[in-house]
Amino acid sequence: MTLVNIENQISMIIVDDDPAVLKATSLIFGESGYLVATCDNAREALAELQKKQFDVVLSDINMPEMTGIELLEKIHIFNKEIPVILMTGYAELNMAVEAIKKGAADFILKPYDTAYLTHSIKKAVDYYRLMQMEKNYKFRLEKDIKERTQELAEALIMVKSMNTEVVHRLTVLSEYRDIDTGAHIKRIGAYSGKLAETLSMSKDFIETITLASSMHDIGKIGISDNILLKPGPLTPEEFNIMKMHTTIGKQMMADSMHPHLQMAATVALNHHERWDGTGYPQGLKGEGIPIEGRITIIVDQYDALRSKRPYKKPLSHNETCKIITEGDGRTKPKHFDPEVLKTFIELPASTFDEIFEKYKD
Repeated sequence: MTLVNIENQISMIIVDDDPAVLKATSLIFGESGYLVATCDNAREALAELQKKQFDVVLSDINMPEMTGIELLEKIHIFNKEIPVILMTGYAELNMAVEAIKKGAADFILKPYDTAYLTHSIKKAVDYYRLMQMEKNYKFRLEKDIKERTQELAEALIMVKSMNTEVVHRLTVLSEYRDIDTGAHIKRIGAYSGKLAETLSMSKDFIETITLASSMHDIGKIGISDNILLKPGPLTPEEFNIMKMHTTIGKQMMADSMHPHLQMAATVALNHHERWDGTGYPQGLKGEGIPIEGRITIIVDQYDALRSKRPYKKPLSHNETCKIITEGDGRTKPKHFDPEVLKTFIELPASTFDEIFEKYKD
């Protein structure tokens, strides 16, 4: 094992049986100021991780004796929270899904894009450190509650706020794989909450969908980069794979007992279902689509039209509303729940526009 002795806040361990990859990757991050340890096998990496603290693990998935996924499982036996980013020289959707289900922070194809890999590691470390902050915070909070019970109400509110922030950070981990940003997920949550409020939904529903809708595309973390980041149109085969982000997102949260994640699973599965039955993945129609899906599809469409893309310019609020309410060939009013669409139309013109400007990219 080699150690690059550079003072830095971020420490990482790189595991790969290819000496060229180890040298190139450690050089990239070492020159960027990271504290980098390298191992050419998983067993050595495990030993190092049990002796020292690291902020992130970057490992090849295809190694002799122990695969990257097996290494991930062994790491999480003694440290469930440290982010493990897996690399592979070829794309396989089942492998990506398995890695994410086992708790991988990301799944990256070789040869990797340096800027994307750096961004991925930075986001993973930010999330990991946030989790450590939350653990420390909760420990201090429990101690304070015992000593000052009169502050209990305020403390519980703070814990709830922290947990919500953790979910937002988790969602950002999926969004950075796409061309969307953290601002996009904040907008989707704000739009959905406002629309639910105007639809006279319950307070609990409004609070839950505000958080859950922001996780609508979390399943994209299981889609390979060559499809997810393709600048041009997708082939029919590629689009069929892209559609799987709905079911992947559902699978990732299906077993949760938390109401927010239960709704997030429903949103992830149904936010591309259309009122007229032409959506996916199940081709649901009308009220057969859960209301949270019917709300999220219209706000997601609104934000997509407002946002800049490599293949389109951003549209104004008025241009976007015109397309949603009148159609443009691709987007049609019959795709949306008539009651939700009516409520969207009746909202003051400034409502969504102000949300978009507040959380602008």
